[in-house]
Amino acid sequence: MKPGPGTWASLAAAAVWYVALKAAHLTGEMAALATLVGALGAVLAGIPAATVVERESGLTDPGFVVIDEVAGQWITLAIAPIDAGHTLLGFVLFRLFDIVKPWPVRRLERLHGGTGIMLDDAGAGVYGLLVMLVIRQLFAGSW
Repeated sequence: MKPGPGTWASLAAAAVWYVALKAAHLTGEMAALATLVGALGAVLAGIPAATVVERESGLTDPGFVVIDEVAGQWITLAIAPIDAGHTLLGFVLFRLFDIVKPWPVRRLERLHGGTGIMLDDAGAGVYGLLVMLVIRQLFAGSW
């Protein structure tokens, strides 16, 4: 979807995460494990798929490849409580780090093919996850 296919994909990934975990009645460690397994699956499927799409399209990091946003968004949400506020916070954090690409995320983007496409967003997801962990520690009573 335009404009901003990455933002739309991140929003969809956050919504799927929220609905799927609510429907499965997963919380805590089981929700985190399921989320990280899903993110890993997206990365492992996304690397070869994005490599093929990049090669076939002739474009570097084509904007219509959005499985990288799914993986990164889920990484950020891995430890979040499954409620609207934390889902929104995770969405905003991931988009921030995906757009800003702090060191070394920008370097990951330079990796060849689907590896670079996927790992820079996974790196942005890790930054988002780290901020979520800090927030959880700071506000442990209300988390």
